[in-house]
Amino acid sequence: MNKLPVLLDTDIGSDIDDAVALAYLLKKPQCELLGITTVSGDVQQRAALAEAICLSVGRHNVPIHCGRRDVLIDGPGQPNVPQFEAIASTRPRLNRPENDAVEFMRKTIRARPGEITLLSIGPYSNIALLFALDPEIPSLLKSIVSMGGIFFAGDRREWNALVDPAATAMVYGAKRQQHLSVGLDVTERCRMSSDEVRSRFTDEPLITVGRMAETWFKHADQLTFHDPLAATLIFRPELCTYDTGRVEVSYGVGSNASGHTSLVPGVGPDRVAKTVNVDGFFEEYFKVVHGA
Repeated sequence: MNKLPVLLDTDIGSDIDDAVALAYLLKKPQCELLGITTVSGDVQQRAALAEAICLSVGRHNVPIHCGRRDVLIDGPGQPNVPQFEAIASTRPRLNRPENDAVEFMRKTIRARPGEITLLSIGPYSNIALLFALDPEIPSLLKSIVSMGGIFFAGDRREWNALVDPAATAMVYGAKRQQHLSVGLDVTERCRMSSDEVRSRFTDEPLITVGRMAETWFKHADQLTFHDPLAATLIFRPELCTYDTGRVEVSYGVGSNASGHTSLVPGVGPDRVAKTVNVDGFFEEYFKVVHGA
């Protein structure tokens, strides 16, 4: 079986959908998960959550590296990791080296030029630093897939893009190729009630993810599969339709528009998801995570 090598950059532990996406990658037979990097806020707690999900399915050897805690210049950031409470009593490891995520990604990508897909499902701080420190890296990737931005819904801004807006602008301003962005206006269509989530998260790693989800369900009655949709499109791109062109990001220190994304249609490195086959997505997701 030919496998697709993937690097995952994530802010797992804020919204529950990062953990749901990781569950998919761990169970997808065609996915060679080369490593996980954490970003934004308490990256140690985020790394511990990722490790707990990996260990729930016996994956002891997935490299997990801590990235940048703070925004590059300005932006709200996100210091807290509420879902950590689900594993706090297990005394997880919280002493990983910090700020080595960028170097891990750089070495991994350079070792396999043209092969790796970089999946970004958190704020863009790590990725911006990676591209700034080694500007050749974007050309050495097979592709970039990001859950971020909004492209068909007016003046709204998406969380990953606005948490560290300077980083977002740096990533989309870099010379890139094959960059797919899955915007909030598309991922919002993939929703499931908390009761249905509980009824379908019945085996690992979803049992472990489900315990984390209970923190989320204290203030929400549904789960939106933002990041899992981005993950599935690496392997099943036909689940969405796309527009192509060049993504532009608004940025100005203190500006209320910072982090706003838009697509200039035409020739460019960017594809943005426009529509999604919701039933097809859920069929793919649960078929994979349940090992059917």
